[in-house]
Amino acid sequence: MSLGEAALAAIPSPTQGVWHLGPVPIRAYALCIIAGILVAAWLTERRYVQRGGRPGVINQIATWAVPFGVIGARLYHVATSWQPYFGPGGNPVKALYIWEGGMGVWGAIALGALGAWIGARRAGVALPPLADAAAPGILLAQGIGRLGNWFNNEVYGGPTDLPWALTIHEWDQGAGRAVLGPDGQPVVLGTFHPAFLYELLWTFAAAAVVIWADRRFRLGHGRAFGLYVVLYTLGRLWIETLRIDEANTVLGLRLNIWTSVIVCAMAAALTVWSARRHPGREDLGPDPEPGGAPPPADGASARTAAG
Repeated sequence: MSLGEAALAAIPSPTQGVWHLGPVPIRAYALCIIAGILVAAWLTERRYVQRGGRPGVINQIATWAVPFGVIGARLYHVATSWQPYFGPGGNPVKALYIWEGGMGVWGAIALGALGAWIGARRAGVALPPLADAAAPGILLAQGIGRLGNWFNNEVYGGPTDLPWALTIHEWDQGAGRAVLGPDGQPVVLGTFHPAFLYELLWTFAAAAVVIWADRRFRLGHGRAFGLYVVLYTLGRLWIETLRIDEANTVLGLRLNIWTSVIVCAMAAALTVWSARRHPGREDLGPDPEPGGAPPPADGASARTAAG
């Protein structure tokens, strides 16, 4: 099969990822991330209220969790792929160019959790039920965000001529569009495994599994969130083995593979510990208003009434 025939049989990739509204650039990568955040906030709010949580509290916490998560995602990317920014010939200022792509989910989870904890403290609610409510939405947000990689012609695996192969163009990252050849047509590098699409499908399937397991087993005390982390890292493991973009390695393996193994083991251990220490699901009851008194401990109301 020739290159042209392979391109015709493959999934097409966009040749442009940035549009301009006057002097303002509209970037598909950013729009995908924003869409994912909105879907996650909507689903989390719905699930939290169904668990007995106070309506509207998720929006309060999101004002902390989202910016912390975005900053964490960028910091992880820069820390683990530092050469273009701080290596020989690197440009440190480009570490701030978040619109050009480069976000690490592990940093997003770590600092996003910190932001959520701060928001939960300020709202007077417990963090584990929030995390359980948020788990499927986070997975959906990660999958939707991966569409930004499709627009940027990035996150793909090795060459393939499978029916679902992905056409990849030579990309001008600064301009946000494909490089044009002498004939004025976008330059095609070939067809490759759509690693971004594999991850999108995996995260959507994992979200469905978390929702099902949560309903079936009434997961509580952070276990739905733990299941999310375990499922995501298992998928990330095999997807990382397909990717051929440059990445730092440890003992011959991509750094994200090691991170997935460590995070998966920790999440599995903490989930088992939670099941043994706190069986069942916590009863949220009516949340106190911010600054109000917390609900009475188990049995306190009955003792008061009896007295």
